[in-house]
Amino acid sequence: MRRKNTGKTMATALAACFGVALGASWPSGLLAAETEARGGREALFGGGDDPFRDAPEKSASPSGGGNGIRGFIQFEMARATRSPAHWSKAATRADFSGNGNLGGGIRWKLGARVDYDAVFDFHDNTYPTAVERNQRFNVHLRENYLDVNAGDWDFRLGKQQVVWGEMVGLFFADVVSARDMREFVLREFDMMRIPQWAARAEYFDGDFHAEWLWIPVASYDLTGKPGADFYPWQPRPSGVRAVYRNEKIPDRTIANSNYGLRLSALKNGWDVSGFAYSSMDVAPTFYRDAASLPGTYVYRARHDRIHQYGGTVSKDFGAFVLKGEVVYTRGRQFTVLRALDGNGVVPQNTLDWAMGLDFNPSAETRFNVQFYQRRYFSHDPDLIADAREDGYSLLLNHKFTDRLEAQALWISSLNRTDWLLRPRVIWAFERNWRLAVGADVFRGPPLGLFGRYDRADRAYAEVRYSF
Repeated sequence: MRRKNTGKTMATALAACFGVALGASWPSGLLAAETEARGGREALFGGGDDPFRDAPEKSASPSGGGNGIRGFIQFEMARATRSPAHWSKAATRADFSGNGNLGGGIRWKLGARVDYDAVFDFHDNTYPTAVERNQRFNVHLRENYLDVNAGDWDFRLGKQQVVWGEMVGLFFADVVSARDMREFVLREFDMMRIPQWAARAEYFDGDFHAEWLWIPVASYDLTGKPGADFYPWQPRPSGVRAVYRNEKIPDRTIANSNYGLRLSALKNGWDVSGFAYSSMDVAPTFYRDAASLPGTYVYRARHDRIHQYGGTVSKDFGAFVLKGEVVYTRGRQFTVLRALDGNGVVPQNTLDWAMGLDFNPSAETRFNVQFYQRRYFSHDPDLIADAREDGYSLLLNHKFTDRLEAQALWISSLNRTDWLLRPRVIWAFERNWRLAVGADVFRGPPLGLFGRYDRADRAYAEVRYSF
């Protein structure tokens, strides 16, 4: 929405602040979080661990009526620092939500976000037209649901976040959420996650919790368009060009709906959960089309039916918090490098697991270390990945004052030199205002998880007003 001259003056001032901040920054770096307290109804929808996330929003009012409109307005600018350097983002995001109580055990929530990226207003040839259409302006429905309480049962109907993961910066057990991957994993978790249209039923009995989930019409990861900074380009031999057809989204039928069951319990301080989930994979698999000709690969992203079984565990030992998760996935397809392969992918069942320790050496300092692994069963020798892929992550956060903190997140492969670094400084300079300045740095081989974005290093700044 356009404003009068006062609004333009404020926008100009904010842009100047961004310019100064970015001028003082250095080339760029990934993910993480603050897990909400667990155990009981109020902890039901917590989970995931994102160190760049703001404080959890307030719960719905226990009395009739709503809490009014709340949310944030955020200005973001980023500059790609590898040659040729260019502005890669000049976005404004406005997020609004409200909730209330209809009485009779029924509560509601409505939310939406509007994104506008002005970087395409002053770039003529940096990005293709398809990228501009995809990323310039977006309206997102966020959580829009009804909550119904019926004794030991709770029901949630509508578009909602479902977070099953426990780890810092990792999505292994977070199998339900779709994600906006157009900036890879560089956004805050709550902005990356795409709510699902779902019917959710929960049963509570003391420290035991059962959750049943049905998603009749699923949402899928947003990967953007070819030519974007973080588009997942597929491997091809030297001298071969790639053509990408439009993504094939599964038909909206009952057969393509997603469903799952999750059970959790708190016993002697151990918070343990297990789940089974069948879904059309939220992440796309790029199939090589049979129409590919010599010298040209034609790719099309598709979504296959997969089945996942796993669980999470966490316990506070006082000096540290232990977290772990494991997921077995059956039915997913992976890219192979065989030039003569019919569709360029093969089925591979995998086991992903992660274990982490969270320390607080002082009231102002947090240190997290994690080890993670993926194992491929019946490993195809032409897969990009090894039969066992190992990695680790380190997160260090320190509060210098009540208003100023800094942190750095490092995620790296142990199989090869392939890593991502995210240093970040956050300054709460006024009530409800926050300035963040940071960088995203990628290194590794062209086929590495992070190395494929080796030329996407960036420096960035964000100003957020929360209300």
